[in-house]
Parts: sequence; structure tokens; C-alpha cells
Amino acid sequence: MTTLTKPPADSVLTRRPGPRELHPARTHRRRRALEVSLALAVPLCLLLLWQLAADRAWIDDRVYPAPSTILADGWERAAAGDLWPDVWATLKRVLAGYAAGTAAGYALGLLMGSLSLVRAALEPLLDALYVVPKLALLPIFLNMFGLGEGPQVALVATTVFFFVWISTMSAVMSIPSGHRDAGQVFGASRWQMFRHVLLPASLPSVLVGARIAAGVAVLVIVASEQIAATNGLGHLIFDSRALFQNDVMFVGIVCVAVLGVLFSELIRFAGRLLTPWAPRDRGRGQS
Repeated sequence: MTTLTKPPADSVLTRRPGPRELHPARTHRRRRALEVSLALAVPLCLLLLWQLAADRAWIDDRVYPAPSTILADGWERAAAGDLWPDVWATLKRVLAGYAAGTAAGYALGLLMGSLSLVRAALEPLLDALYVVPKLALLPIFLNMFGLGEGPQVALVATTVFFFVWISTMSAVMSIPSGHRDAGQVFGASRWQMFRHVLLPASLPSVLVGARIAAGVAVLVIVASEQIAATNGLGHLIFDSRALFQNDVMFVGIVCVAVLGVLFSELIRFAGRLLTPWAPRDRGRGQS
């Protein structure tokens, strides 16, 4: 930080550079270490408090098993191969639905953001559908696709579609008119306008929406698997709760949390590779 000293009336105000100006790399490393320490310390403290509460019988460990019990049970199920089929079933549905929803949402968002007549025609309808809880559409998908993977994938795709569509349309509409004018001055074709103006200007905001959609996709598939699936992490969680196997239920919850974090971070990493020119929400220079 910069130190300002109050000078006497007859002297000149001096500005002394602080550690951030003198040693920017060292300051960044210390700041990053502090952030990582806090990110690890908070959940670790909560887990230790949970373990202590279970050991001291402050809570009923039959309803809220200790973290050590959950970890041991999860390891046992993973080693026996009982956990991976449910993880793979959920992951497969999320990836398929996410890919379809992202592609459709980006294409339509780009079209509606670029053409005002298309936006005027479709936006009221899509706004009305957006506010409908997506789980309420599951019976319709069951009628359309029957039992199986189709309804699960369609539900995830529909959920992801709206997040990506909104972020894409908003990003394209918010591109400064000067960017488009510059492309027209240089005689850019429609493809060149898309490739060199619309795509790089809108992609950072689009990827933010895509990352949010990744977390919501995991949430939706877990709820859907409770209702209309015979496998998957959602089915594991709610079936275990019905059988009073609370340790297995928490193993499923932990797997969902890990899956959601990894999926979201994968989208974040892809965004950094695709948009190196965009400011990062984490990284050097962030305070």
C-alpha cells in the first residue's frame, strides 16, 4: 500500500511506494497464499466441528454421521465398485444435456442479440418459459421420450439452454456500437464481423453464464434422478434416505458437491484458454 505523509506547510507532499509497488510478485504470492489458506481453513474447521459434535454426542450420529464415517464408507463403496456406476450415470446425463443446451442457447442467443426482429418475436415466449420451474417439465419429457435417459438429458439441456441463451443475448446486445462501426468501416463481411467482433467481445460473458449453468445442471439432474431414474447420484441419495442409510446418503451428497465443483472449474479453465484477453475473476492482480 502507498504511504502518504503529511508535510509541513513549507514542504512538498511526497508519495512513498508501498510493498505492492516495490515487490508486486511477492505481494501477489502472499495474497494468493492467504486466499488459499482461508479457502481451505473454513471448510476444514467446519468438518472438525462436525466430527467433534458427533464424537461428543452433541448430535445424533445415526442421523448426521461423522465425517470420518462418511469418508470410510465412501472409500469402501468406491473400492468395491459400488459407487462408480451411479457417478458415471449422473456424469453422462449432465455432459450430454449440457452440450446440447449450450449449443442451442448460444446459437439462439447470438441470433436474437444480433437481429432485433427475431428478438421481438421470440423473447416474450422464452421469458414466459424461463420462469417455469424446470422440474415441472419432467412429466412432459417423460411423455415425449418415455422412461430412460431421454427425459433426464432433455431436462438438463433445457435448464442449461436458458442460462446460456440469456448470457449470450445480453452479451451481444451490450457490445459497443463503435465495435460494429469499426468493422463496417473496414468492409468486414458478416462472417468476419462475427469472427473478429461479435465472438471475442461476447465470449467472456457467455462463458460466465456457461459456468453458472454447469452448477445448475448438476443440481437439476440430482432432483430429476430422485423422481424418474433407477440409478445415478440423485437416486442413491434419496433411496439411501428412504432406507435410513444416512452414511450412504452423505457419500452421495459429497460426490455431487465434488462433481459440481470439478465441472464448474473445468468450464472456468476452458474460458481462460479461449479468452486470454478477458479479465480473470481469479488470478494475478486481483485483490
